[in-house]
Amino acid sequence: MIAVIETGGKQYKISEGDTINVEKLNVPVGESITLKEVLLVGEGDQIQTGTPYLENYVVKGEVTRQYKDRKIIVFKKHRRKNYRRKNGHRQNLTQLKITEISNS
Repeated sequence: MIAVIETGGKQYKISEGDTINVEKLNVPVGESITLKEVLLVGEGDQIQTGTPYLENYVVKGEVTRQYKDRKIIVFKKHRRKNYRRKNGHRQNLTQLKITEISNS
């Protein structure tokens, strides 16, 4: 069974047993989490879509890691104007292991 969930303003296609990296969730490592923003659930030809969310489906997962992503460099420049700005950014991420997609 597959599902499409929404968290952190992004959508993820998942199935049971998958490991995904999402934007930081304030849940300690080892705790379980329930995601209620399920957009689509299906298996084979039987697909259910929500408007926008499915009311009766939830996705359960376990937080396996809280970490920071690799650094990206943000460089801005205007040519011939002596304008240069260099910034770095590291996004905080949470790694989730999907344990169950269920009908509540």
